[in-house]
Amino acid sequence: MREIEKRLTLRLTASEYAHLRRLAQASGMKMEPLTRQLILGVELRPRPPDEYAALLRELSAIGNNVNQIAYWANSCRCISEKDIHTAAALVKQAWRLVKETM
Repeated sequence: MREIEKRLTLRLTASEYAHLRRLAQASGMKMEPLTRQLILGVELRPRPPDEYAALLRELSAIGNNVNQIAYWANSCRCISEKDIHTAAALVKQAWRLVKETM
């Protein structure tokens, strides 16, 4: 754990404090670490909704299922290699789109 060396007292107007509080709530951070991140120039993003984790798990499971289907279809030569690559590309694209929105 790092040692805090300096202390800063900061006076804010009610509207500035309310704004900082809204930023902290949106990011899921406490106000003190949020203030440090803002000072360092870190680009803050809102905390993703809890449903995103479930969505990512489902998307991962779909990708796993596509891989299993591709393995089975490839072993019995029931599907073309182009179809396998198309399915894999669609899963990768869906994964990328979900991650970009987070």
